[in-house]
Amino acid sequence: MDNAAKANVMGTKSIGRLLISFSIPAILGMVIVALNQIISSIYIGHGVGPLALAAMAVTFPVINLLVAFSQLIAVGCATLCSIELGKKDIAKAHRILGHSVLLEIIVSVVFSFAFWAVLDPMLIFFGASGETLDYAREYMFPLLVTSPIVFIMIGLNFFTRATGYPKTAMTTALMTTLGIVVFSPLFIYEWGWGMEGAALAVVSGQLISLVWLIVHFLRPGTLVRFRRGIWRLASSCVKDIVAIGMAPFLINFCACIVVILINRALMENGGDLAIGAFGIVNRLLMLFALGLIGLGQGMQPIIGFNFGARDKVRVRKALWYGMAAGTSIALAGMLCFLLCPRFMVLMFTDHEPLVEITTRAMMISGSMFIFVGPGIITGTYFQAIGMAKLASLMSTTRQMICLVPALLVFPLFWGLDGVWWSIPFSDFMGFVVAAALLFLTLRAEDNDCQKGDPECTPPPDFFKPKPM
Repeated sequence: MDNAAKANVMGTKSIGRLLISFSIPAILGMVIVALNQIISSIYIGHGVGPLALAAMAVTFPVINLLVAFSQLIAVGCATLCSIELGKKDIAKAHRILGHSVLLEIIVSVVFSFAFWAVLDPMLIFFGASGETLDYAREYMFPLLVTSPIVFIMIGLNFFTRATGYPKTAMTTALMTTLGIVVFSPLFIYEWGWGMEGAALAVVSGQLISLVWLIVHFLRPGTLVRFRRGIWRLASSCVKDIVAIGMAPFLINFCACIVVILINRALMENGGDLAIGAFGIVNRLLMLFALGLIGLGQGMQPIIGFNFGARDKVRVRKALWYGMAAGTSIALAGMLCFLLCPRFMVLMFTDHEPLVEITTRAMMISGSMFIFVGPGIITGTYFQAIGMAKLASLMSTTRQMICLVPALLVFPLFWGLDGVWWSIPFSDFMGFVVAAALLFLTLRAEDNDCQKGDPECTPPPDFFKPKPM
């Protein structure tokens, strides 16, 4: 199949089959990413101790910021690439690839220097103290020094999905996991490197994945690949990339603020063990949340391509199929959190006081997880069609307007439980906001169709209520 045929597949193949072929590898890839975090935490919990798990939770804000800045570029570039492929502008898609690599390098270097300069004060502000501060510092040093590796790897991995290679993206995540599985026991147990060893195992896996991706983009048969003439930045393109990538950036930036507030609230109401419990809960919640994000990543190039091709019927169909799949995944996660929380917690630690706190936290925090699915899919839809402002509004509303006030108020009445209950509260309120924005957006599209817009195709009868 030549490059033109590869691009046209997203405009001709059935939406259901496309969503399966793109989303399953993306979901597996993101689940593997979650497993990377879980495997690292398991090794740390059993190999270093319960306070090391608390230190991991303290580093979450820094990790979230790293992901936020990397996805600011990665999502913006991948979305623009999908749209340009839909317009049949392969040359511009190549130039966007060059922008992705250059911008990821620039941002990662600035990130590393800025955060290393204030690492200790920042970790203390995030909730570290005493031994947990030492553990957190040991874990973050290798990650900051090698941040260009993960930035470029994330950017290129988004590009593989956007250009029609979801299996390559899944393989990338699998290679990172294999690196963690192989190197963590060696670095933590055999060589006694502790938290630094855990971080170096992660970096080793990411480096293997980066080499794999570079080889992929050097192959002559790759649809969009490295070539001469793409290594120059254009201000107009950078502006578009940042505008589209701002939504995932704000999601992760707000998540950073939220985690800081959660850690501080947990320190006040439960101490180091409560922060360690959040470290475990967060890993388990992210297992399913990243699966939903993977579904969205598989859906994004399909919607982006057909949006660029002005085929609104296929755009709408991809949205609804994605919504059904996302709700199903979120429901499965909620049932796991409610029915077998203790079993999942015991994978991380056998420290009984920590197990008890974490089990209760897991049941409360996951009690409304079903509403997370439609919210993530809606945000992905807005990103894919270039409506960055709506995606940003939705994400900031859930975390900053709903979750932050709950974190400040609920513990005043319910103590430690109030911290946990703030999470499902924001999940539900975020769903309400997402549903309202999606309803208004789709109604506006349908109104344009009724007014005779020549470029607007009404939604297919499949999505209309059948007559009684």
